[in-house]
Amino acid sequence: MTRFAYPEIFWLLLLPFVFRAVVPAVRGLHGDALRIPFIGDLAKINIKSGSLWGLSAENTGGTSPLFWALYVVWALLVVALARPQWAGEPVRVKNYSRDILLVMDISTSMLEPDFVVGGRRADRLTAVKKVASEFIRKRADDRMGLVLFGTRAYVQAPITYDKKSVEEILWSMEAGMAGNSTAIGDALGIALKSLRDSPNPDRKIIILLTDGENNDGSLTLPQAINLAKEEKVKIYTIGVGSDSSLMQSIFGYNLMGGRPDLDEASLQRIADETKGSYFRAKDTASLERVYNLIDKMEPSENEDQFVQETKELFYWPLLLALLAASGLAYYSRRRA
Repeated sequence: MTRFAYPEIFWLLLLPFVFRAVVPAVRGLHGDALRIPFIGDLAKINIKSGSLWGLSAENTGGTSPLFWALYVVWALLVVALARPQWAGEPVRVKNYSRDILLVMDISTSMLEPDFVVGGRRADRLTAVKKVASEFIRKRADDRMGLVLFGTRAYVQAPITYDKKSVEEILWSMEAGMAGNSTAIGDALGIALKSLRDSPNPDRKIIILLTDGENNDGSLTLPQAINLAKEEKVKIYTIGVGSDSSLMQSIFGYNLMGGRPDLDEASLQRIADETKGSYFRAKDTASLERVYNLIDKMEPSENEDQFVQETKELFYWPLLLALLAASGLAYYSRRRA
């Protein structure tokens, strides 16, 4: 169907008639001529005898052909200003838009080689990069961002629809570049600040991944949890690391017992109090399952949105107006 974006513009069609009615009343104040700067050139449109098509340009008891010729040009310009459009049928679409911040631990403990990637032993950070990059590619309709932390925490990639850039930044991060300790509270604080101006107030998510405990920084975990609750941000927490860590010696890899530095109780508390979930990722396969579960838990489907294809048609009346004005000017010069 055809519609006009600005139908109120059609009131301008009455403007020439208003001028005709008003000009005689002010003629005594400003002389016998009406001066309109932007149509100065049109004043030259006349014929040797001072008439158009044999009739006077002055109003001789009725509206002159010159007036109507100029009015046609004016009407076409008004139609163009009203922006005629062709609009297709509304189509219901599914919206999966979320603002998701990946908060990644890159302390030196992430170099622990207790994961397997592609059949080969790999450190935790390499496994995280692989699985997280696949998760980023899946969330095609979401805005993604990346916060890295160790001793310090900082936004490495702000929230954006450009997931390719986020993925490239993810692969470029290195363990230890933010320090050796683990400031989880500060990382959550920075992530929450980045999400504060989100256009999706009820669709803000943080995925926190760490292999340690909060042992540095100025913001405590209870403070971070309270901030998340105030901002209504859901936090999913992932504890990374196998049940047996590995330590390299000159004789190869020797098994060392347990993961004493992984504070699962605190990660569980963060998730519970922010209405998220806590997951334990002991190997690459379980890490992949974690991200798949989060993907299924956060579809944010909304079928109440519609899109409608539109095509602008304003250039047709604009072209006709230019052709009409050019033809009128050309005809007047031929008769001059």
